[in-house]
Amino acid sequence: MASTAAAVSVPTFTGLKSESRAAPAKVSSNTVVRMAPVVRASASSDALETVGKALIAASSSLLLAASANAVTVKMGADDGTLGFYPNAISVAAGESITFVNNKGFPHNVVFDEDAVPAGVKVEEINHEEYANALNESFSINLKTPGTYEFYCEPHQGAGMKGQITVS
Repeated sequence: MASTAAAVSVPTFTGLKSESRAAPAKVSSNTVVRMAPVVRASASSDALETVGKALIAASSSLLLAASANAVTVKMGADDGTLGFYPNAISVAAGESITFVNNKGFPHNVVFDEDAVPAGVKVEEINHEEYANALNESFSINLKTPGTYEFYCEPHQGAGMKGQITVS
C-alpha cells in the first residue's frame, strides 16, 4: 500500500556528537510502515492459567467418577455359567460396587449376616429384588472395613457366591 504523503524531512542536530556513524534513515513517500499488534504477556498467562484450571477440574472430575464407580461385577458369565465375575474383589471404604445382570438371570445379592463386619446391618446393604433384564444394574457402597460374603438366592446352590474386602 503506497502512501500519498509528502516526503518527511528529518532534522539533524549538528551540535551533538554521535558515537554511531550510521547514515540517517531516509523516508520517502512510498514507504509503508506497519505496526505489529501489541500482545500483553499477561493476557497469554491468564489464558494459560484458565486452561490449567480447567484441566485440573476435568481430571479431578474423572478421578471422582472413577472412584465413585470403583468395581463392576457381572452377575452370570458371558458363556452363561452361574457366578459373580469377579467373585472376589477389594475396594476402599465408601467406593461404589456395581452389579450388572449379564446371563442366567434372575439374580440378586444377599449378604450373609454371619459373614460381614460387626455392626453392619445386612438388611441395609442387601439387594433382594431380582434383576430380571439384561444389563439391569444396582450399586452399593460399603463403608465399614472388613470382609463381606454374599450370594445370589436363586443360584446359591449352584455356587453363585462372592466376597468383598473393604479397606
